[in-house]
Amino acid sequence: MTRFAGIPQRYTSLERAAIILQSIAYDGTSTWGKGADKGFAAFLDAAENMELYDIETNSEVYKKGIHMPEEWKAFDSPDKMFAQVHAATQDLLYKNKFLTFFGGEHSVSIGVIKAFYEKYKDLTVLQLDAHADLRPSYEGTPYNHACALYDASQNCNLIQVGIRSMDASESIYMNRDKTYFGDEVNRSQEWVNASIDKMTEDVYITLDLDVLDPSIMPATGTPEPGGMSWYGLTNYLKSVFEKKNVVGFDIVELAPIEGHKAPQFLAAKLYYKMLSYKFI
Repeated sequence: MTRFAGIPQRYTSLERAAIILQSIAYDGTSTWGKGADKGFAAFLDAAENMELYDIETNSEVYKKGIHMPEEWKAFDSPDKMFAQVHAATQDLLYKNKFLTFFGGEHSVSIGVIKAFYEKYKDLTVLQLDAHADLRPSYEGTPYNHACALYDASQNCNLIQVGIRSMDASESIYMNRDKTYFGDEVNRSQEWVNASIDKMTEDVYITLDLDVLDPSIMPATGTPEPGGMSWYGLTNYLKSVFEKKNVVGFDIVELAPIEGHKAPQFLAAKLYYKMLSYKFI
């Protein structure tokens, strides 16, 4: 069985682990940079070379146990991908574990989030992303990566952070009182507490890696200039984890660049950092 970051096998069984790390290998609707379905393998390779002691939290969160089920893959269509991911996430939610997901393109989050808001009746979805992703349908399907948060916008308390690219048609679906655009995020810190104050107690985080500036995260389908810094992102995440009950999260849109390992190492560190904040 494959192990995250080479952790000792005694921490990887489903029975022992507090955390599930589920890979969703899908890149069926991306329209420019391809390769997000290869992100998990690169992520795991980088994690093998990562120190497992987190200095900031003075913790070794892997000792909580991280179980990796078989990868979800080989979807026939966007519709079938959504249905299969939704049903499989519902099954995982019965296991009473802390669920984490790694994409794949952002469309994989639609079914995951639906399963979470069906369980948590007053759920906030915190979207960290360069793109609004609020189209009801795109290229003939509501399960396109450009539609990743539309369903959540209609069924959850959606908070959008880092947005710096959108189509004019998405404006009617966006709650601007709960949207923090890239320029505001980089200009001051007032948005941090303002955004958290608008969250309900239970929060699901969906994190598209293109929320980060392409100077540190170029390996995404559409790297947008003006993104967040490493510490800007992690300091914000720490506040969210401290003040709210984060019930799960996903990280999506890592599209590896051959010969350039820094982006996947960042993704591995970010994943581990988020776990460290959850279980400190």
